Amino acid sequence: QVQLVESGGGLVQSGGSLNLSCAASGVTTSFRAMDWYRQAPGKQREFVARATSSGNTNYLDSVEGRFTISRGNAKNTVYLEMNRLKPEDTAVYFCHVLHYTDYWGQGTQVTVSS
Repeated sequence: QVQLVESGGGLVQSGGSLNLSCAASGVTTSFRAMDWYRQAPGKQREFVARATSSGNTNYLDSVEGRFTISRGNAKNTVYLEMNRLKPEDTAVYFCHVLHYTDYWGQGTQVTVSS
């Protein structure tokens, strides 16, 4: 059973930075891809960023150039560096992997004040 644990959320002023971390357990192989999603109040969950084991990344257009996703040296860890945060980035951020089925972390709250 895969378990994903996120950390690093918090409250920050507009223009500030936060770093999120996600560590997976329950498997011995490396995930081909690890993702970050977010869900704002009253909105659907949306894709934010993906990092593959081969080093490829892709981003939601609105975060491109401000957020950086990376895979950690430890197996099955993923980070999200968020810079120049905006109030519209306020959401619960979730770590996600697809390993035969979808696995989600419990989420971490990111709040950006204006």
